[in-house]
This record gives sequence, structure tokens and C-alpha cells, in this order.
Amino acid sequence: MEPVYAGTLVDHLSFPEAPRWHAGHLWFSDFYQHKVFRTSLEGQLEVVADVPGQPSGLGWLPGGDLLVVSMLDHRVLRIALNGHTTTHADLSGLVNAPCNDMVVANDGTAWVGNFGFDRHKGEAQASTVLIRIGANGDVSIAANGVMFPNGCALSADQQSLYLAESFANRITHFPVSAQGGLGERRVVYQAEGFFPDGLCLHEALGLWAADPVSRHVLNLDTSGKVIRTLRLPDNRLPIACAIGGADNNTLFVASNTGLGPGMAQQRNGRIEMFSLAT
Repeated sequence: MEPVYAGTLVDHLSFPEAPRWHAGHLWFSDFYQHKVFRTSLEGQLEVVADVPGQPSGLGWLPGGDLLVVSMLDHRVLRIALNGHTTTHADLSGLVNAPCNDMVVANDGTAWVGNFGFDRHKGEAQASTVLIRIGANGDVSIAANGVMFPNGCALSADQQSLYLAESFANRITHFPVSAQGGLGERRVVYQAEGFFPDGLCLHEALGLWAADPVSRHVLNLDTSGKVIRTLRLPDNRLPIACAIGGADNNTLFVASNTGLGPGMAQQRNGRIEMFSLAT
């Protein structure tokens, strides 16, 4: 059964990113409002945290504390259940360009991407590193030579990590060891003109990759076979995606009408929904 458009969950956002389904709500970052939000399926929006350094990737530690990538000051913040915020990890020794998305394993190990260069300042493209953060906040390099590591997703068994390398036009797979190390990489999918941003993974429904340049969400199996291409209403740009909902059969897509800091002065961001029920 093909996905069925189910409407707009939230609108009038600046630049929604990193949607995550967690504890009965959809959580997401809004870059230029410098806030992390969560919303019910009825669209009741709540501010979870203010992040002056611009929030991006989200995840949770085993005890329930929220981790948030603070893009511009190269940190991952830890927000306790009572709202108290501390620095979980300082990444400034390994990167000097904005950080972006993140995935967090069940044991609290996290992997964080970064631009590798400041594209908004016109710097030349450069490869960079994917960073591993232990549950205790220790920082190390998980993989070298990746190009704009962006959205990432873990398999249910926590043994496979999928990474969107936006400016290499590909999705890359890494096996994950018991200690959180990454093994030999392989390219799952690569195509000219493909610029994957956010990723999500459903064991039955495969990988979903939001591509704001080509203006579609690509659904493929974990071997790289394309299943379907999904487009948003009004030719909007899909930025990132997540699967969740009451029966884990709703695809949430963060979308906008453009890219870059110019969107800060607008409120064109939305969260769109598609039903994946079979």
C-alpha cells in the first residue's frame, strides 16, 4: 500500500529538523527559533528546551535524559528530566564547522555528524569525521573521510548504522561492534543529484531519506533497492523524517520552502504526515 498523505501536524515553524518519535510525542529541533519542541498527534506544541547555539540532532540516554546537538558551539547538551542542562560532550577539539544530526543507541552511545566546512560562508567542500560519544560523554573519532555526515539511523538490533553523506550523494552503512566501534563501510545507495539529509529506519518498511534538493523522500530497502519515491504537497522541500505514531505507522516529514539562514526570517516550516498503514 502506498503512503497516504494525512495532513500537516504543525506549521509556522522556522526550520524544523531532526524529528524523533519518543514517549508518545513527536520531538524536533527548530534551528532559527533556537528551541526543541515536542507535539502531540493533535498538534499541541510544547517547548522542551532553549538552545542558543542552535539545536539539531536529538536522542535519549538510558535514564531518560535528552541529548541535543548544539550546532554552533560544537557541543552535545544533556537535559535532565527536571530541565537542568549541562554539557554532555565538547566536540570542539575534533570539528570547527557546525555540527548537525545525531543518533543515540539504546546504551547511550551517540554518533554525531558535522558540516566539515562552513557552506554558508562559501568555504570549499572538505571531508570530515563522524564522532562517537560514549554514554559517559567521552569523545572519539568513529570514522574518517566522510563528506558532510548528516542524518543517521540505527537498526533495531543496534548492529548497523546508516549515514547520509549529503555532499557525496550517498547513504553509507557501518557495522557496529559491541563496544560501539564502527567496522568497514559500504555504500548502500549513491546517485548523481541525490542529497540525503535526514534518515529514518523501520524494520519492515526500510530506510527513508529526505532529499531537499530533489524534493522527494526516497524509500529503499537496506540493500539499496529503491522501493518508492514520495513527494510532498506544494512541491515542498523534505528536510528530515521519522516514523512513529500510535501504531508506528506514521511517517513524519519536516519540510520547508527553502534552505539556509534566510529561512530564519520566515515561518514556512511544517511537519507533514503520511499514513503507512497496510
